[in-house]
Parts: sequence; C-alpha cells; structure tokens
Amino acid sequence: MTAASPARRFALAVLLDIEHGPTLGERLAEHDVEALPRRERDFLHELALGTLRSRGRLDHALARLVSRPLLELDPSVLAVLRLGAHQILNLRVPARAAVNESVELAREVQPAASGLVNAVLRRLDREGAPPLPDPLAEPLAWLTSGGSLPAWIARRWIANWGAAVAVERATAGLVPPITAFRANPRRATALESAPLAVPGALEAPGADLAALSRDGAVYVQDLGSQLVAALAASGPRVLDACAAPGGKSTMIGDLLGDGGRVVAIERSAARLRSMRRLVERWGSTNLAIVRGDAGRPPLGASFDTVLLDAPCSGLGTLARHPDLRWRARAEDLPRHAERQRALLEALAPWVRSGGRLVFSVCSLEPEETRDVVTPFLARHSEFQPAERPAWCDRFRDGEFVVSKPERDGSDGFFAAVLQRTA
Repeated sequence: MTAASPARRFALAVLLDIEHGPTLGERLAEHDVEALPRRERDFLHELALGTLRSRGRLDHALARLVSRPLLELDPSVLAVLRLGAHQILNLRVPARAAVNESVELAREVQPAASGLVNAVLRRLDREGAPPLPDPLAEPLAWLTSGGSLPAWIARRWIANWGAAVAVERATAGLVPPITAFRANPRRATALESAPLAVPGALEAPGADLAALSRDGAVYVQDLGSQLVAALAASGPRVLDACAAPGGKSTMIGDLLGDGGRVVAIERSAARLRSMRRLVERWGSTNLAIVRGDAGRPPLGASFDTVLLDAPCSGLGTLARHPDLRWRARAEDLPRHAERQRALLEALAPWVRSGGRLVFSVCSLEPEETRDVVTPFLARHSEFQPAERPAWCDRFRDGEFVVSKPERDGSDGFFAAVLQRTA
C-alpha cells in the first residue's frame, strides 16, 4: 500500500476546504501549497481548477455509476470521485494511476468507501462518459452537465440572454481565459507579444510571465479589467474608490503620466499592505494610497474622474475563478446590488462639474449592472452617459461597455461611463 501523491492529497484538501471556507485563490496562496515543489504545485492547480470547472460534466458521468444520489455521499468521497473522474476523462493521466491513487485517497479519508471508489472509477474507465444532452434541444440539461453550471445560474442565463448566448457563455467558462498583461512603461523587456483590443493590453501565448511579474516588468491583468482602467484614465485627478489589489490604480497612473494624480482608497489593512508592495514594485510615483471606506470617503476635494469598481458576485469571472460558480447563491445578487447603489450615491458628490463617474463590476448579471445604473440616472439628472473613445466600439452595449467571455476570451466586465453636466 502506498500513499497518494502530494498533489492529489493537496487537491482533495483544497476542494474540501473551499466548500465553506476560503476561496480557491486564497487557499492556493497559503504556505502549505506554496511550499510544494513546482511540479507538484502545477499538477495540484490543474487538478483543483479542472475539477471545479468541469464538475457538472463529471457529476453527469458519475451519477449513473453510483446507486444513490451523489449529494448523499460523504463530501470527501464525492471529492475523491470527482478528482479521479477528472483525471480519467480530461487529463493525460494513465487510468490505472488515476484509479489507484484515488483508492489510496479514499483509504486516507473514508476507508470503508475505497471499494466504491475503485469500482466506480474502473467502470468509468471501461465505459467512458455517457453522451451529454444536446445543447440546442435541451439547453438547460446541457448547461447543468456539459456547461458545468448550477441550475439556478443556468436558468437565469437562459431567461436573461436566451439559450444560445447562455450556451456560448458557459462554453467559454470551461477553459481558462487568455492571459492578458501590460508592460511597465519604466522598464524595458524583450518579451515578444501581440496587442489586444484595449490599448496597451498584450498577450504572449506560452510565455512564462511569473518571473517578469515578480520583477515588476509586467502586470498580468484581465482584458476586461484593463478596459475599465482605460475608461477611467481621464484626469488630471482620479479617485479609485475600491482600489485593491491595485491593478487598475497603477494602470490609470501610467496612463495619466507625471501630470496626473491617482488617489486609491482601500478599507482592508491587509489588502492595503499588498497594494503598497505592488506600487513599490511597479514604480508608480503619482499614486497616493489612503485607508478608508468608499461609502464614507475621507476626501477633501473633488475629482475629474471617480472610478467605482464595486464589490459584486464575480459571476463574470467563472472561467478564472471556477469555485465561484459553486459558492455563489441567488440571494447574493440583491445584497451586492444594494451595496453598489449605496456606494454610487456616496461617491457621486465627489465628481467635479464636468467630470466623470465610472461604475464597473466583474459581472454581467442585470441586478448588478443596468438595474443599478439606470435608476441612478433617473434620480440624478446631472449625470448622463458620456462619450466613449473610438477604440471602445467593439465593447459597446447600448449606453454601456461590456467585455464578454464568449467574444473576447476575457472575464465578463460591465462599465458605465457617466458625465456630470458642467
């Protein structure tokens, strides 16, 4: 009898820990994971992220092989089965290794279930996965299996955007988004890259950006996030009201140049420290970091542009953060929307006459986007949708700006650019 490999043991621990604890990103950043050898850590990431992204499809394959509903299984046993099924169906892992390692995992957490794990995974290897529902004929059934969405998200996407868009968006969420980045204007780098749709946004497929990022030569930042920062870079004085982790603040500072000034507000002391380290590493000289609550900003002057990148459900980032699809709840949306409306009201007075207010979220859900901005405009006749630059045409969605995972290979971001009348 041999113990399961470290990557598989940690992958199981991560899947169980994030059920009711930290997010996947937080858990993968903890010391025990970071201390793993590089090869084991990379395999752990592949196991955890892949299992979460394809969990609906994995459950569809496992359900016919288990005599009772999957959710009646012990959570640790179900997690072991999902990890094993992911290796058999999605990875280039020899089936024998996937089965044997899964059985060893089961022996460590639930010894009585090792026989079940062995039988189910061996049968899955022999028979393969069953056919998926047809996405055209049965979109809801496909979204909750092949599309790997919880039923409540699948239903709302069909209702809000129609079955075709829902299927396209879910399909985009099954693969990692493109790795967009921007270069530090104060540093030279010989990295070969290709431009993306947002000015200054770059892509270098296959490049290892980790070392360059640690060195402050590049900053890895989703295309949608760069889109928002580019829209907010209208100065000379800009307020970033919910600034951490600091990517948008430093980008705005770079775009404004020496004649501009960015004031970045963050409430969390830990996130503030992390942001200060980024600013130091990046070399920004026109950025002031202030600890404070965006709902009660500690300010003494108005700004040419106020950016509110508001706390939200994050449902536009399911490909990048696959745990969110299983952690989010329908009741989260109205709670976030209430907070977003309150922050908009609190920050609107800090926009100077003739200035701009940019509202953004990494979500495309109506409750957190149009349903927040449209009533705000109805209450505030002094604000109107602003003109947007020509490069932004491909992202236009009526009066708003949207990055779409299925079209742009990015996270889903929504932005409203509003101008205060002079």
